[in-house]
Amino acid sequence: MLGTVQQIGHLETPFASPADCPRNGRQLKPPPLCLAVVDAAFQPGLVGLDGFSHLILLYWMHAAKPAEMVFTPPFDTEPRGLFSTRAPWRPNPIALSVVRFEGFDGPGRLRVRNLDCMNGTALLDIKPYLRSVDSEPEATMGWLEPHKTV
Repeated sequence: MLGTVQQIGHLETPFASPADCPRNGRQLKPPPLCLAVVDAAFQPGLVGLDGFSHLILLYWMHAAKPAEMVFTPPFDTEPRGLFSTRAPWRPNPIALSVVRFEGFDGPGRLRVRNLDCMNGTALLDIKPYLRSVDSEPEATMGWLEPHKTV
């Protein structure tokens, strides 16, 4: 049985609509400064984040279109199953981004770069990025291997 998902804050980005969002937060040079704003009740959970260079943010893509189980990605010619892609439309529109953390901009306001979501998106969780366990340099990319820049 599943519990409920609780929003812990929201994300402030320069992107007003899904069409404005980059496919990947790393494709914009330079990546814009964004804010992860944490509600007061959850701010004690931010103790100890100083010193981390990167964070994992999980968020709810409220404006994503309904899930399609099979579709042809825009840079491919073959239909692919949803779960073999990073498409934003999901049965549960949960997204994650590894973001660069540039410190605090006041209580509960985290300065981050490399986000790819709309302004006002619900923030679900924050985790520190740990290079010792979150990086898999030898990982393969399945059907995406020919498109390594994706």
